[in-house]
Amino acid sequence: MLSKKITQPQILVSLNSTYVPTGQCDCDGGDCACDLSPLAELSSDIRLSLGMLETEFIRVPNSQMMNLDDTYSICYGTHHKVAVLNQSAIYLLNQFANPHKLHDIEHPHIDPTDLQIAIQELYQARLIAPKNNCSFNLNEIPETLTAWLHITDRCNLRCDYCYLPHVVKDMSIDIGKAAIESIFRSATLNHYRRVKLKYAGGEALLCSPLIKSLHLYAQSLSQETDIILDGVVLSNGTLITPEIIEMLQTLNLRLMISLDGLSNFHNIQRSYAGGKGSFQDVERGIKIALQNGLIPDISITLTGRNAEGLPDLLEWILEYNLPFSLNFYRENELSASYEDLQLEESRLIEGMLAAFKVIELKLPNRSLLGSLIDRANLASPHKRTCGVGQSYLVFDYKGQIAKCQMQLHKTVSSVDAQDPLNVVREDKAGIQNLPVEEKEGCRTCEWKYWCTGGCPLATFKATGRYDIQSPNCNIYKALYPEAVRLEGLRLLKYSYPTK
Repeated sequence: MLSKKITQPQILVSLNSTYVPTGQCDCDGGDCACDLSPLAELSSDIRLSLGMLETEFIRVPNSQMMNLDDTYSICYGTHHKVAVLNQSAIYLLNQFANPHKLHDIEHPHIDPTDLQIAIQELYQARLIAPKNNCSFNLNEIPETLTAWLHITDRCNLRCDYCYLPHVVKDMSIDIGKAAIESIFRSATLNHYRRVKLKYAGGEALLCSPLIKSLHLYAQSLSQETDIILDGVVLSNGTLITPEIIEMLQTLNLRLMISLDGLSNFHNIQRSYAGGKGSFQDVERGIKIALQNGLIPDISITLTGRNAEGLPDLLEWILEYNLPFSLNFYRENELSASYEDLQLEESRLIEGMLAAFKVIELKLPNRSLLGSLIDRANLASPHKRTCGVGQSYLVFDYKGQIAKCQMQLHKTVSSVDAQDPLNVVREDKAGIQNLPVEEKEGCRTCEWKYWCTGGCPLATFKATGRYDIQSPNCNIYKALYPEAVRLEGLRLLKYSYPTK
């Protein structure tokens, strides 16, 4: 397929490139940018009208082109969908390097009807736009208010990179309901269309009756306020039973399970309190979920210990066609003594590139642009790495509110506040989630609106600053082109047309 010469312009776009698996937005290291609204989406069935024939169109700015082979290239940029073009389509696109009216465009080997179809496809992919309407504006007003409900500090595992002390404390039903009420108050006052609840711990499934009661209450408030409700349970996967899966399905709750490797690559950092590895029980839990009709998202935390095992893990995940996300280890006060968890650049890049080779051999029928590299969502440009301090609330078991779950002890508000989100937004003492334009080393980077400078907490931990690029910058830059290349190959495999 790659070597086939095609005269007709061919434009393949990632129609589902905005899909971001649960694991990407619910991993242990923070909340991702998938809850931030990207630039306004154009309808996928938008058509060029007759009135546009006299309008001058131009190729959208800031686009990058990468060769996949002698026939195909992948085009990506801050304004448009990720798209694969053959040489004929590139020739056509380049004619819009300067403003042109549509009827002035010619192609030496294509009849006028096919030419108009190709121009239409370029427009639908947002590779061309009216000259006076192609400016780049990111909408930072999100549609979703996300809340982390830390319903228990108890956990049956003792993962080496965990940031929690695991005291025996659970959220009460009254505090939980008050938290949900405050979430919907802030959502209403700030005009959110959706509320997303993350039931977390500790191990959240140690409190499954509480999850049921709280989510039923949240569903009632969703109906009262006409605010859409989404929910996910974050679990280590060891307590999954058919009954648990039935409960989640009844409540329309999704499930995210942490899995860091096969066998010992998982066990060396995710073991029980007594030291026994948890892999077999997690594997069993995943299979129980699948057998009962619930597809869990897999969150993978990469450390210096398990990067070598990533290729085998991804081969296993792809065999079961599971959605997944890759997240980098973030040092915290409780994990700092484990020096071998630290990310060593060359080893991590080597492990990731080997994993990408595995993916290339078994490309899934869904976009991976939001899944492959830590906090980056290459499918959707954005200005901030996550929703922390903007559209995110973290409730501890006492009903106190923090900005980030990795800083549960640094609370800034409580369930009693009329609008806790406003308090979080105005706080200038804790973690600061700055827009990427304010970060030194990021302003001129071609990847800035996908990477956004990395996790602000990890950056501050390493540098003492929030206004500077991530300490993982070299890793990101080494991997981003390969991730985009994988998407191009995936598009060729499944050949999504624009029409």
